[in-house]
Amino acid sequence: MRQLLSLSRAARLVGVARGTLQQKIQSGELASFEGRLSADDLLRLYPAVHLESDIGFERVTAIKEEAFGMRLRERMLPGPEILAHRLFEQSRDLADLRAHLQRYHAMVVGLRERLSDEEARGTGDARSSAARLGEFLERELQTVLGGTEAPNALVVMDDMLRVMSAHVVVRPSRHEFFVDGADTILDAALRSGLALNYGCSNGNCGLCKARVVSGQVQKVRHQDYVLSEAEKQQGYTLMCSHTALGDLVIEALESSEAGDIPPQQIVAKVKALHELGGDLMQLHLQTPRTSRLRFLAGQNLTLTAGESSTQLPIASCPCDDRNLHFHVARNAEDGFSRKVFSSLKAGDPVTLFGPWGDFVLRADSLRSILFLACDTGFAPIKSLIEHAMALEASERLHLYWVATRPAGHYLANLCRSWADALDNFIYTPIAAKRADAPELIRRISAEHSDLNAFDIYLAGPEAFVLDAARALREQGFPDAQLATAVA
Repeated sequence: MRQLLSLSRAARLVGVARGTLQQKIQSGELASFEGRLSADDLLRLYPAVHLESDIGFERVTAIKEEAFGMRLRERMLPGPEILAHRLFEQSRDLADLRAHLQRYHAMVVGLRERLSDEEARGTGDARSSAARLGEFLERELQTVLGGTEAPNALVVMDDMLRVMSAHVVVRPSRHEFFVDGADTILDAALRSGLALNYGCSNGNCGLCKARVVSGQVQKVRHQDYVLSEAEKQQGYTLMCSHTALGDLVIEALESSEAGDIPPQQIVAKVKALHELGGDLMQLHLQTPRTSRLRFLAGQNLTLTAGESSTQLPIASCPCDDRNLHFHVARNAEDGFSRKVFSSLKAGDPVTLFGPWGDFVLRADSLRSILFLACDTGFAPIKSLIEHAMALEASERLHLYWVATRPAGHYLANLCRSWADALDNFIYTPIAAKRADAPELIRRISAEHSDLNAFDIYLAGPEAFVLDAARALREQGFPDAQLATAVA
């Protein structure tokens, strides 16, 4: 019997991006059965998969923990009640399967006895046919009952994964994600790079309502928002206060474009200030628990401290909507920059307004991605990279980072850790006295035979961005696959 896995489960089990499997389906290397993949076909394509080495997904998990700022204890086993429920459901499925097999076995044995009777009473061709059928059934029974074939490793891993995490499908987009550990449905969706609709994420506003189409949920956090009786009867629940007991299908609103998210005004506090280099500071702001910021990776915010304001790209992932990072360059002519480098300290209030900008990922594109950053253009690029890693949709991610400022490649260790941990990520640092955008485009054209196979995200000083975009267009690169931001 063919054992089928969802695309997301299959990608997680063999340790590749979902986009990689989608491309193999399109090319004909993998067969798809109503959107699901055969475990046997996967093992033939990825024969090096081993249960012992792949079940924990240690490398990818470790880098995501660091990139997304999540505490390890939040990503451990589900709570005892949820774990018991999932084990019970698996046990019930196993009991149902055992009962079906026993009935089929009894049916086959009964058929064998009937054939023996027909063989004894029959004559001529009928007797010979009954004898041949009886011998066939006897051989097949011996093969099945005496078989010692090892179970498919991916199926075993999938059974374990079903206990550790719940698989969620969102309608109508058909996006998929996993709920791990003690995560709520909303937490897990944000960590997976999805932009589901929500407001406070604290059980007060009701904006994260979703309708449960199939599966069961359990409340794990307090909520003040009260669903109406009609909403309850239709299966609505709050994603911010419930988790998935098992595999789930929900109907929920998603933001796919920058204009889908309304501007918000939030008073955050300075969590920390870290020097990234002689002329660069990382500003870490934290929003209140009851008022988190919705944004898409790559967008900007207006920041106001006292009388000073500026607009900066967010340098962190939307999957952690409370902890926001910004890379502030020293600039004597900018009042906000002067405040950051002189008097701003932990605990001080900073008002946030936004988000702004359309420098966001094409989340449904299956093309590989080239990120081109110059100096602090790395800030929005960093947000996009972390979002792309969460989505696991691109077969390859390649970062080129040109550094001309004294701070250099100020987060080079982070970039190297991404490259070490992820097989599909390449990091190319370029140190230069000045940013030569045309030379960079010539270099990447030489290193990649078909640039049109990529989406390109370009960020940095205005002159660099304009020159690089012009050089790409001169080579015939399509504007529809190019996104730019001045940072």
